[in-house]
Amino acid sequence: MTTYDTDAPAATGTARLTVVQNSPDVTLDAYADQLAADLRVVRAFDGEPVPGADRLDDLGDGLVVLGGHMSAYDDARAPWLPALRELLLAAATSDVPTLGICLGAQLLAVAGGGHVQVSAPPGREAGATRMYWRAEAATDPVLATLVAGDAVVHHVTSMHGDAIVDLPAGAVWLGSSNMYPYQAFRLGSALGVQFHPEASRAGFARWCEAFDDVDTASALAGFDEHEAELLDGGRRLADAFVAEVRAAVGRRTLPV
Repeated sequence: MTTYDTDAPAATGTARLTVVQNSPDVTLDAYADQLAADLRVVRAFDGEPVPGADRLDDLGDGLVVLGGHMSAYDDARAPWLPALRELLLAAATSDVPTLGICLGAQLLAVAGGGHVQVSAPPGREAGATRMYWRAEAATDPVLATLVAGDAVVHHVTSMHGDAIVDLPAGAVWLGSSNMYPYQAFRLGSALGVQFHPEASRAGFARWCEAFDDVDTASALAGFDEHEAELLDGGRRLADAFVAEVRAAVGRRTLPV
């Protein structure tokens, strides 16, 4: 775990991110190398405390909340979730660049007053998922990189059984799939994505093998068919998120 002095400004060109990990096998995966930042990983599943919503300076320059095997409401199984929901909402409403991935996006939605359906019909969404970007995505500070020009990202990597069914009031709806409408949204300075931009093929394969309701061979075949696009889209999203973090640092350090 990388640590940093939260009282010192970020070094030139360097972002400092706090990452909250909710399950031992849902890691940063490819983003451990692709997020060009100093990373502090809070292993909440292992008892490490989630930073308090009243101590946003402890986050460094931005926040990433990863997926996990629990639901967004499963406070008994994961007793840190109430604090994490509070942290997500505080960050989103305080100009702290934030990325919520899968469960992280669901927690963000619930924190803002939206709703998540546990074990949602029509079932688990797994593998290369066709994305339909809304017009608002083209002006989003992070997702714009996925929809610009001739290199539009049409497929993302999914692995979820719960689903966001209502967005918070004031959220900006950014993308949908054939199975589930709310694949991407923005709430203040926080971006929530239901898909997994951080997933490598190896990481995705491990998830396939962990779930009885996934046809591993079919899911991997779909991943392989779109692998170049899936991985390129993930890298581009990582770069754009770090650029957003650095821009926010620059705004805070401008003379008044």
